[in-house]
Amino acid sequence: MTAVQGSTVEIPTQDGTADAYFVRPAGDGRYPAVLLYQDAFGPRPALNAMADRLAAEGYAVLTPNVFYRHGRAPVVELPAHIDHDNRGALFAQLMPLMQGLTPDLVVADAHAHLGWLADCPQVADGPIGITGYCMGARLALHTAGAFPDRVAAVGGFHGGRLATDQPDSPHLAAATMTAEAYFGHADQDQSMPPEQQERLEKAFTEAGVTHRCEVYRGAGHGYTQSDTSEFDSAATERHWVALLDLFDRTLRG
Repeated sequence: MTAVQGSTVEIPTQDGTADAYFVRPAGDGRYPAVLLYQDAFGPRPALNAMADRLAAEGYAVLTPNVFYRHGRAPVVELPAHIDHDNRGALFAQLMPLMQGLTPDLVVADAHAHLGWLADCPQVADGPIGITGYCMGARLALHTAGAFPDRVAAVGGFHGGRLATDQPDSPHLAAATMTAEAYFGHADQDQSMPPEQQERLEKAFTEAGVTHRCEVYRGAGHGYTQSDTSEFDSAATERHWVALLDLFDRTLRG
């Protein structure tokens, strides 16, 4: 596997400075960029390891702390393993942060992240890819819809509430997207029931977005996160196959 080089970077935004993890193949070179959006628990060793794996495949990966307005990552103290016993207390702290991250703030921050990537000497010219996990799938859709000229591919995995009846529902971003999309839903995920899955796919189809949406049978919300009790190794490997296929086709042309 290709050696990688990662570090914490600082990204100026309209509301301060966002910390982020940036990783790329070691040595000289310029690589297609990927913006990796966190789950609720944010940048931490398990999530950074996912960025490292993408970097080892030849990508320059930026994983921003989207809760930077509330402190550096991790913004709440995290246990080594997140399970059903401690998840509730963690979400009691994190839910207000999630609810406060409005689409307008997501887009403003994405503008800063994309600008940083465009100026980075290790990033190749051309469009970027996005992958988002849990709440990050929502951020991925909003970003792809707001920056259609910059985003060529968007992946979302075990995302929740992606196609609601609210006026700012993430699925509405399909109308302005030009990116190809892949979404892997967990069938044991109550936050993304079949009716929302169907609404998301309908939005892609009606907008003419090239897409594939699949249901991962037996997988739960958070199936890619190795430091949680929801981790599913088979579903995670399936996600890697789909994501790398998407990025290799759209970012290496």
